[in-house]
Amino acid sequence: MTRSRTFVVAVTGASGVVYGVRLIKALLEQQMGVAAILSNAGVKVLAHEMGYDPKTGFSPFLKSYGVQAGHLENLSVFSQDQIAAPPASGSFHHHGMVVVPCSMKTLAGAAAGYADNLITRACDVTLKERRPVILVPRETPMNLIHLENMVRLTRAGAVILPASPSFYSFPDTLDALVDTVVARILDHLGVAQTLMPRWGE
Repeated sequence: MTRSRTFVVAVTGASGVVYGVRLIKALLEQQMGVAAILSNAGVKVLAHEMGYDPKTGFSPFLKSYGVQAGHLENLSVFSQDQIAAPPASGSFHHHGMVVVPCSMKTLAGAAAGYADNLITRACDVTLKERRPVILVPRETPMNLIHLENMVRLTRAGAVILPASPSFYSFPDTLDALVDTVVARILDHLGVAQTLMPRWGE
């Protein structure tokens, strides 16, 4: 299947992994390439919140979530420990990176340039290559350290996009509520979306 664009999507160990899963699904359905990176803690949260079985694998999980087999041809999956995987290099061509949900640990590592695993390394590389970086924290409330790390990343060129659902489209299911956040992520990636109507439509 032909890929129009490729994005890196990292799922870390914060609550709200459904945001990452639905983003990956939305990108694949538009024939985008996705390099998914699962943190060790992210795998545990996926299992707890969405019934993910690591023994079965991420692609079969996505298929059970409604992603068509043909779209999965555009998916690559990496663990945080695969530090030599393609997203670790600036020569890996992609069109932006999203960390969703983004744990405060990952946010702190990215803010400090502490590239100790594939996710923080990919963040560091994407920032230095001046490509879009979107971090989607779900933590609440936030302390001063969290906020200062967000300011530092914003100054470095990242977008901080908290997982704050909107209600003006009157979402009537959990998926529709999640999609209000995913739609905003797609907007900032420059990817067309029909997940929710725009204000005034």
